[in-house]
Amino acid sequence: MTPAPVGLRCPEHSGKPQGAERVRQSFRQSKLATGGAVVTKTLIAINVAVWLAMLATGATVSDPTGTIFEKGALYGPLVAQGDWWRLVTSMFLHASLLHIAFNMLALWWVGGPLEQQIGRGRFLLLYFVSGLAGSAGALFQAPLSPTVGASGAIFGLFGAILVLERQGSYVLGGSVLGLIIFNLAISFYASGISWGGHVGGLIGGMLCMLALTRFGRGKGAYGRLGLEGVAGVAVVGVLSVLAAYWKVRGYA
Repeated sequence: MTPAPVGLRCPEHSGKPQGAERVRQSFRQSKLATGGAVVTKTLIAINVAVWLAMLATGATVSDPTGTIFEKGALYGPLVAQGDWWRLVTSMFLHASLLHIAFNMLALWWVGGPLEQQIGRGRFLLLYFVSGLAGSAGALFQAPLSPTVGASGAIFGLFGAILVLERQGSYVLGGSVLGLIIFNLAISFYASGISWGGHVGGLIGGMLCMLALTRFGRGKGAYGRLGLEGVAGVAVVGVLSVLAAYWKVRGYA
């Protein structure tokens, strides 16, 4: 019998990995501890490098103003005028030391296990497209407020993990729904947080993982990255960009 929150359950119904999956999970965890999660580490390094560059070009630890912020922050009227790159560059900019510290901690905590679960290619594709969806959501909420941060993409990782856990792959041990609810509550009730970016990223990540798993008919962790999954994720990305431009078209 296996201890569970509702009492003792048989191994098959405990919700915990068994047999070969238990061995695979142990291997993934040991690999993560000994040098895995290359994409996650690279993304963290890029974000930190950009933050240091911001400090070198006019920003402070509590004020993001400066050349890089001005050229890369997400701002509706400038996106409408053709600054499409802001949908991407804003993912790698942060408003303060506390902002980047929390985001990078969250990225390491959920990104490493998820990357080990689905592989580097899927993970990078998921992160990038979730970030685009987060940018679209931020523009829908507040197109006239400059927005920066990796949290849209990170919420996309939350959404992807939720889909995997609903399909029986317990990336975070079945705890991601509570994390999503807690972080969304903070997003809605705390000032200065782009809840639109968080919701957009969350939806984008869920849709991407549904596409990668062929709506539950495949496995996100195994097999080759097929054309069907790539096409589905690409559609999510394209729709995110189109939605962003549709929202800001009147601000040009």
